[in-house]
Amino acid sequence: MISKTDRSSNHPSGESLVNPRMTLRDWVLLIFLSVIWGGSFYFVGVAVKEVPPFTIVFCRVAIAALVLWVVVGLKKQPLPASVNVWGAFMVLGLLNNVIPFSLIAWGQSHIESGLASILNATSPIFSAVLAHFFTRQEKLTPRRVLGIIIGWLGVAVLFRIQVINGFGVKGLGQAAVLIASVSYALAAVFGTRLKQIPPLVTSAGMLTCSALMTLPVSLVLDRPWHLSPDTGTMAAIFCLAAVSTSLAYLIYFKILATSGPTNILLVTFLIPVSAVFFGWLLLGEHLGKDVFIGMGMIVIGLMVLDGRVMRRYLQKRNRIK
Repeated sequence: MISKTDRSSNHPSGESLVNPRMTLRDWVLLIFLSVIWGGSFYFVGVAVKEVPPFTIVFCRVAIAALVLWVVVGLKKQPLPASVNVWGAFMVLGLLNNVIPFSLIAWGQSHIESGLASILNATSPIFSAVLAHFFTRQEKLTPRRVLGIIIGWLGVAVLFRIQVINGFGVKGLGQAAVLIASVSYALAAVFGTRLKQIPPLVTSAGMLTCSALMTLPVSLVLDRPWHLSPDTGTMAAIFCLAAVSTSLAYLIYFKILATSGPTNILLVTFLIPVSAVFFGWLLLGEHLGKDVFIGMGMIVIGLMVLDGRVMRRYLQKRNRIK
C-alpha cells in the first residue's frame, strides 16, 4: 500500500475531486491492481511461515525501492536535495511502510490473509476522520459520518467472536492489522505536504527510507543469516516486492493520471475480494459467516463514505422528474 491521499495514494475520499469517466482500459488496470494488491496478503501469508516480519518488510521495501529508482532514472525525474524533503520521506516511510507492513505481517501469523485484507480496507474510514481534524478541504458531512458508523459496525462484527472467546492471540492479530490501517490513515494526512514532489520520486524515496529503518531492526531481532527459507518462500517475498509493491505503484499512477483520485478509491472495494479468494484457493482458509457480514458492512460504509452511488441515484432520479 501507499499513502492514501488525494495526491499520492490509493484511498482518497474527497468530494470535490475531478471524477472523469473510466475507460475499459482503466477498469482492466483497476481490477488488475486490486488483484496484485490483494495478492500481497497471500504472499505475506506464505512468507511469514518461515521468515520473521521485519525481514519480510526489509526485503519488500528494499527490492521495491531499487525497481522504482530504475524507473525514476529512465524517466529522468529530478531528485530532491532538501534535507526537509528526505526527512518527510522518513516520516512517511515509517507511517506508510514500516509500521503497517510489520503489523500486517505479524498479524497474519495469527489470522487469515482474507480477514487481514478486510480489516485493512478500513483505512479510508480512519482517513476521513483524521482529515476532518488535520486538513481544511475534507470535512465530515452527515453522509460521511453515516459511512464511518456503518464501517465501524462492520469492524465490531469482526471482533465480536474474539471478545466472546477472551480476545486471545487471534484478537491481537486483528488489532495489529487495524492499527496498521490507522497508520496508513496518518500517512495519508501527512503525505499532503509532499504534493509538489513527483509521485514516483516520493514512492522511491519513502521506500528507501523504510529500508534504512528496517535493516538494523531485522539484523538485531531476526538475525536473518540464521534463516533458511525454501524457494517458495523466497519467491513469495520477491513477488511481494516486485509485483505487489513496485508494479502496483506504476499501475496506480497510470490510473491516477487518466481517471483521477476519486475513481481509484474503487480499488478499496476490490482488494478484499481477491485476497479472500487467494486465501481460500491457495492457503485453504475458510472464513466464517461473521467475517462476510462484517466485510459487507465495511463495504457499505465505504460506499456511503465515497458517495458516488448516492450521487448517481439522485442524478438519475432528477432526470426522470
